[in-house]
Amino acid sequence: MMELLGLKNRSYFSKEYLRPAIEIGVLEPMFLEQLRNPKQKYRLTEKGKSLIKKG
Repeated sequence: MMELLGLKNRSYFSKEYLRPAIEIGVLEPMFLEQLRNPKQKYRLTEKGKSLIKKG
């Protein structure tokens, strides 16, 4: 996602894009028990998918 947005600063990306997306419920971490897992990945929630469909 950072690459697609043209961002290089990971902490800025996390603070300004990733956390807000999680808070509003459009993304969710795949490893809930290990949020700082270096292999952490995120997936769209149903809410996120519906927003994409609405376009």
